[in-house]
Amino acid sequence: MFLRKSLIWKCLGWRVFGRGVKESRCSSSGGRLDLTGIYPPIVTPFNQMAKVDYQQLESNIHRWSKIPFRGLVVQGSNGEFVYLTSEERVEVVRRVRQVLPEGRLVIAGSGCESTEATIAMTHNMAEAGASAVLVITPCYYRGRMNSAAFVHHYTQVADCSPVPVVLYSVPGNTALELPADAIITLSHHPNIIGLKDSGNDITRIALIVHKTRNQDFQVLAGSAGFLLATYSIGAVGGVCALANVLGEPLCDLEKLCLGGQWAEARELQYRLIEPNTAITRKFGIAALKEAMGWFGYYGGPCRAPLLPLTEAEKGELRSDFVSNGWL
Repeated sequence: MFLRKSLIWKCLGWRVFGRGVKESRCSSSGGRLDLTGIYPPIVTPFNQMAKVDYQQLESNIHRWSKIPFRGLVVQGSNGEFVYLTSEERVEVVRRVRQVLPEGRLVIAGSGCESTEATIAMTHNMAEAGASAVLVITPCYYRGRMNSAAFVHHYTQVADCSPVPVVLYSVPGNTALELPADAIITLSHHPNIIGLKDSGNDITRIALIVHKTRNQDFQVLAGSAGFLLATYSIGAVGGVCALANVLGEPLCDLEKLCLGGQWAEARELQYRLIEPNTAITRKFGIAALKEAMGWFGYYGGPCRAPLLPLTEAEKGELRSDFVSNGWL
């Protein structure tokens, strides 16, 4: 089933003709899937044998379901998707959809290096129950990944996708940014509904929001470190690694911003910056999984070649949480 050579994709508009594939869930009247809200890009829990631990995944989902998240992002960067097989990637999404309450969105990472593989993975994620797909920028041949290449890639994927597509720019991992002009062009596609931007350039994000407003295009902050700033310039939500452990405070920050309580929101944002930096830019996924254990979740080990934190790093990580009042 996965990326079979015999799989032939034939696209006409938004419809994909193939086994089990349905029409896009986008409304023909122009309505789009509402992405408003906070999403944790959830980790993939592994056991000590480096196998996916589905029992611990289910346990984490039950806890996250008690927090007013809009949904979960599954198989994003924090899910270590580059270290999973194609079968594992899809099975994790299927298990999440089975456990997560109805009404909560499942946004599944389906990006691969080639357009053909991305289309096939998108098809598989839709069959597994994804509400939408998050498509990271291809980056291996980054010297040739210009606006024209990206517009061609995402257009082909969106034309063939049975569910809405969310663009994903994460220069910290890919060493390239999805150009703003490409995003603006792609916002006109009826099956491309938004962007997760994990860069730190708030001016760029503001420009994208401004230039795509007439397309009903939805921008999501890709980090808790600048969540308040992106709400202030028109973003609709955030996909934040820190939400894996501090989900309720991030939902509180969303509520304060939407309610115009900017002074209170600013104080809360201050307390989130150092913990967020620690689990994203400073120490990465191993730190996020370590912190999950402090808050009653299962993080577990990362897959090789990612290494666990040293004792010194654990101490520094804990200090970033303690000094801001979270532990």
